[in-house]
Amino acid sequence: MTTRTDALNTAALNTAVAITADVGRDEVVALTTAFRLDQPVDRVRSATLWATAHGVFEVAVNDRPIDDSVLNPGWSSYEWRLPVTATDVAALLTEEENRVTVRLGNGWWRGDLGFEGAHANYGEELAFLGALVIGFDDGSEQVIATGPDWSAQTTDTLANSLYDGQAIDARRRGNPDPLPVREAEIDRTRLVPHSGPPVTRQETLRPQEIWRSPSGATLVDFGQNLVGWLRFTVTGPEGTVITIRHAEVLEDGELGTRPLRSAKQTDTFTLSGGEDFFEPTFTFHGFRYTEVTGWPGELTADDLEAVVVHSAMTRTGWFSCSDDRVNQLVANSVWGQKGNFLDVPTDCPQRDERLGWTGDIAAYAATAAYQFDVADFLHSWLLDLAEEARNSPNGWVPHVVPDVLTKHAQFSPEFTAAMEGWQGPTAIWGDAAVWVPQALWYAYGDRDRLAAHYPGMVVHLEGVEQRLSDSGLWDTGFQFGDWLDPDASPHEPWNAKADSGVVATACLYRSAAFAAEAARELGHDSDAERWQALADRTRTAFNDAYVAEDGTIRSDCATVYALALCFGLLDEQIRPRAAARLAEVVEAAGFRVSTGFAGTPFVTWALSENGYVEHAYRLLLETGCPSWLYPVTMGATTIWERWDSMLPDGSINPGEMTSFNHYALGAVADWLYQVVAGIRPAEPGYRRLLLQPRPGPGLDWAHGALETRHGRVESGWRRTDAGIEVEVVVPDGVSAEVVLPDNTRRSVTAGRHTFTAEEAYAGA
Repeated sequence: MTTRTDALNTAALNTAVAITADVGRDEVVALTTAFRLDQPVDRVRSATLWATAHGVFEVAVNDRPIDDSVLNPGWSSYEWRLPVTATDVAALLTEEENRVTVRLGNGWWRGDLGFEGAHANYGEELAFLGALVIGFDDGSEQVIATGPDWSAQTTDTLANSLYDGQAIDARRRGNPDPLPVREAEIDRTRLVPHSGPPVTRQETLRPQEIWRSPSGATLVDFGQNLVGWLRFTVTGPEGTVITIRHAEVLEDGELGTRPLRSAKQTDTFTLSGGEDFFEPTFTFHGFRYTEVTGWPGELTADDLEAVVVHSAMTRTGWFSCSDDRVNQLVANSVWGQKGNFLDVPTDCPQRDERLGWTGDIAAYAATAAYQFDVADFLHSWLLDLAEEARNSPNGWVPHVVPDVLTKHAQFSPEFTAAMEGWQGPTAIWGDAAVWVPQALWYAYGDRDRLAAHYPGMVVHLEGVEQRLSDSGLWDTGFQFGDWLDPDASPHEPWNAKADSGVVATACLYRSAAFAAEAARELGHDSDAERWQALADRTRTAFNDAYVAEDGTIRSDCATVYALALCFGLLDEQIRPRAAARLAEVVEAAGFRVSTGFAGTPFVTWALSENGYVEHAYRLLLETGCPSWLYPVTMGATTIWERWDSMLPDGSINPGEMTSFNHYALGAVADWLYQVVAGIRPAEPGYRRLLLQPRPGPGLDWAHGALETRHGRVESGWRRTDAGIEVEVVVPDGVSAEVVLPDNTRRSVTAGRHTFTAEEAYAGA
């Protein structure tokens, strides 16, 4: 299997020559070599294949896949970091002649990535570099390295595109055309160990329903919005073409493809006339529904299966409660993370975008680190972020990582001109350099990783410092602000109620304060003083410019109060007034959500932590649009990009960007885990626990569980005739403080503990 490694076999890789072969731009090519072992197979001590590519590759040894990973070596900031995978293949070697076959496709390297006709690519030539290092019992080694002595041939894949899909012609199997191999260029100074988890097939789903649409098309519903592809075995007349189109939703009884924009999400399979197996592993799709044309005979649920694909992550967190709608909301968050954690934390997995937007993961990182073990996944991405920021000509964190928009895109002149206004550091998006490491630090307590991520924090804060106004406010330059405020026009997602300067300055305070904490932890004392001073100046400037004595904050909307309260920007005498005003704003909105990307992760926290638990619960449990549960009532199985991605009449939001699998607004799940269930780290990595479940109106019970680095933690509550019963489980070697709903505190050690207390929220 492919394993993580902290070092490369540089000596072996230096014996390899990157190779390629010329085929059509859309085709997958096969590169092969054959060899015999220098010694008998029973004397093989180890056999590791070191491999990387411009493009994506699959390797088989003696016609057997070397592991279950796909889309290797993944997507990174290729200009500075080209990952090398290391795979143990010893079990695949034989005494007879051995054969290595590499299939090489476009992937992200030549993916025509982006939107608005960007067609962003890292290069036009694909290449593969590999070395198979075989170690024998006597200490000797045999190295099989790529070079001009390899051979090449065509394959059954005539087209492969991450956005558009894959075309496979089974008639070409067994009858490939030979191709000349030639040397290619791969810069070895960019080679790094593959530090993230591999992308693998995770599970399969069968169709839940197959029917005819109003137009007569055959539609298939898999019951779950997912990311991956279909696979099947079929027999039919030679030359028959099966076409499969993918979409997340239906509109007017047909596939709803308008949100895909230019992405086709279409696979085609041409039959050989015999029994054919198809699996398009050089693409991926975001879909719940498919339209199947050309199927020979009657299509049944037994004919197809959907393969769910994402980076290998271990599930670590669970939540359940007495309201199945909330349980579905949590399931939607989990599925949204699975679909968008495919080597890079993307915004969406279906349209012509699928980019590592920094703002999305900044909002969602804490939630992600509860639901799955994302330590390696986000560490790898943060290494890319640091390289992108460090090599930025203007010293700022780009809006997407890896950054294909500013360095590789070929936008129209009009859109290029518009993008010039986007330049410079931005709040939340740029703050991902700080907020994502902060989430990882509290989740895992890994000091070495914190040190690795610290340079990215410095680049971000230094970039912001240069752009502050004389007043100390971050009220200059472009800002995404409270992106996707539900009151904004669907065509102007940036046009939020919250003043962008208020949002940005509040975010700067949070980032500077945590950078100071990180610097102290790492022993960077002068840095700690520097960032603390920046935080103090920012806090003072924020209060002087934006906060009135009665607690009113400029622009007087839920987002600005949520940020000011949660980030600790307000003086003690002002906090209760601001919290009261937030409660008034939330109530005046009918407990419907009124926040976008900036405020949504924090608004329930700001309410519950400041005496308004009932308001937080009512906000959570509202079902009218916009709300967290509105999509659930509309049948959503993932988190939507917009609060109203689908309108109540079943039509798709008319906005130009409308996804049904965007995890950012699902960040409320973090509040469910830490507040409703009550599992919080009292120290980074959960070395000590704060178990503080907070019951509220509308739920009869709630329970959470988390697999930490120190063992399994559980916390939950239920209403009984005697009051609120709280039950917690603390792992061995860990201590916890339990705060009951009546604010009684108990110190406990390992084991299961049960308490009874009175409910304490205002409406109890």
